[in-house]
Amino acid sequence: MTGEIGQALLRSGRTIAVAESLTAGLVCSTLAETPGISQILRGSVTAYAVDVKVELLGVDSLLMRDHGPVHPRVAAEMAAGAARLLGAETAVSTTGVAGPGPADGHEAGTVWIGRENGRAWRFAFGGDRDQVRRAAANAALHILAGRVPADVKQVWE
Repeated sequence: MTGEIGQALLRSGRTIAVAESLTAGLVCSTLAETPGISQILRGSVTAYAVDVKVELLGVDSLLMRDHGPVHPRVAAEMAAGAARLLGAETAVSTTGVAGPGPADGHEAGTVWIGRENGRAWRFAFGGDRDQVRRAAANAALHILAGRVPADVKQVWE
């Protein structure tokens, strides 16, 4: 994460929570590189399994059954659940398919990034599994800081 984004988040003074699936902790780990981030970072939930998304983060089980984990509302509900669970003012989440191949009916590189305010952004990242995960984490950090990247494919509200 650029120091600029970390400093912008610190200046905001708003507490932060993270819910991660395909990024498996990269967003929170990258946040932790910013000196002083402990003033605002409440924590992170790595919810790789569907039942963890439902039971811990409160994602609607019918939504999960009908649409699977790669869905904008799942992303938004994950972020809202992390904010609620960890007592944060703002939150971001990642869900999608890192690869190497398709999953849940979606191509590798399909990523939804959600916010606690009910919004979500879809991306179609290229590259291998590691590149997709890193691109998703980077995009999530930008969205958390209010700087939506230009390569968004779809916005859901």
